Amino acid sequence: FFHSQPFWLVLYFCFNLGLTLYNKGVLIHFPFAYTLTAIHALCGTIGGVFLLTAGIYTPAKLSTADNLALVAFSVLYSINIAVSNLSLEMVTIPFHQVVRAATPIFTIFLSMVLFGSRSSGQKVASLIPVVVGVGLATYGDYYCTTAGLVLTVLGTFLAAVKTIFTSILQSSPSLSHQHHSNSLLRFVVPPRLHLHPLDLLARMAPLAFVECVVLAHISGELDRVRLWSVQEMTPWTATVLSLNGVIAFGLNIISFTANKKAGPLSMTVAANVKQVLSIILAVLIFDLSISFTNAAGILLTLAGGAWYAAVEYRERRAKGKI
Repeated sequence: FFHSQPFWLVLYFCFNLGLTLYNKGVLIHFPFAYTLTAIHALCGTIGGVFLLTAGIYTPAKLSTADNLALVAFSVLYSINIAVSNLSLEMVTIPFHQVVRAATPIFTIFLSMVLFGSRSSGQKVASLIPVVVGVGLATYGDYYCTTAGLVLTVLGTFLAAVKTIFTSILQSSPSLSHQHHSNSLLRFVVPPRLHLHPLDLLARMAPLAFVECVVLAHISGELDRVRLWSVQEMTPWTATVLSLNGVIAFGLNIISFTANKKAGPLSMTVAANVKQVLSIILAVLIFDLSISFTNAAGILLTLAGGAWYAAVEYRERRAKGKI
């Protein structure tokens, strides 16, 4: 049971929801997104070193080319964060959530273009209520600039690319994928390194930390953090930020493991359903009010997520993977 796909997806839900609400609370008093992400990456680095020292996993032996591919992937990770933060400054949160809900569509399209893989008609159909439901659940103040629209769509595309590439880096090389080495795709798609989730996290976290600090410096955020630290930093604040980083480290482990077991499309659908569940919890915790349209969207998204899960289960059972 503890090695099953449902277990890790449920665990991903719980940690992702918890960290989303925690981050919202932290960012109210610590409004420095790049620095907070750097804290997460630093905790991931420390945690990865600890787990390696404890012998929890064995690191893979990689070539120089493989390590360069990981550096390129870490840049993609950091750019995805930067684009998402920039777009949020130019569009409203409801608009941002609706566009991001299209991530499964980008995932299906990229999987078809890069690998020729096709999803079943039922699986594609189950995505429709998920995407429409998120739109209804977040219905409100839809506003954006042209630059904001472009950046939000670009961020959604990059999120799909990152999820697919994460799955590839953890998958095993096979004869069916060797043709990539003789095509232009070898310059776009990372190698199949069969990395353990903890190994991937331990390699990615230090790179992401450095890149997020650089982004914070370029944006001028580090100067604001220094000023904030002088005026606001207390032992309790430091504890809250540290605990936030520890939870993020746990989520990264779970996310990489769930991605390996469930696949990129399941992860993007899970993220969409998580988005709606976070709205429900926000309403309960922060005593917010929602309209009938919002409520209908929440139910539609949950129904679509359940439909997708049922289709995925039937297809995996038919293929003998369950």
